[in-house]
Amino acid sequence: MKKIALFASGNGTNVQRIAEYFKDRPDVTVSMVLTNNPKAGVLMRAEKLGLKTLIFSRDEFYHSSKIVNLLKELHVDLIVLAGFLWLLPEQLITAFPDKIINLHPALLPKYGGKGMYGHHVHEAVIKNKETKSGITIHYVNVRYDEGQIIFQSSFGLTNDETPESLAKKIHLQEHEHFPKVIERLLAKPDE
Repeated sequence: MKKIALFASGNGTNVQRIAEYFKDRPDVTVSMVLTNNPKAGVLMRAEKLGLKTLIFSRDEFYHSSKIVNLLKELHVDLIVLAGFLWLLPEQLITAFPDKIINLHPALLPKYGGKGMYGHHVHEAVIKNKETKSGITIHYVNVRYDEGQIIFQSSFGLTNDETPESLAKKIHLQEHEHFPKVIERLLAKPDE
């Protein structure tokens, strides 16, 4: 059985979508949902889905081996960042090489980096009069949004696009493609 750990900092719609996508699969399970935000909406979603959760502090994440050790004990095959806003510590990336992926709400390499998440990305895309946007799923390295790109999906923008309308389109892309890309990665044989 393949095991996924999901990290999120916010509402958790992608966590819910991923968990529901794999819910009836005997070969894939969501082992745990981890968050740095004790007020994150993802915690309620995880509870309704019957998923184990862990809330961790900045100190536990960056200055201890607690999270790395837990993920090793769970024998996770893939770590999925689904709206997780902290940069990962090098020890976590080293412990799980090519096993950590992130979803970004823009077409990288544009509109990536520190502070570029959610509405900040959508506002920048519109301000710069881009004609298209989309999502990028990529491996995680020690810098924000610079890991190898695994998948991108794009669509055209309308002349009257707003950050809110763009966010809705991005969420549709995320919910459609993110679980399928995870499924493909889990199906790859270990090298």
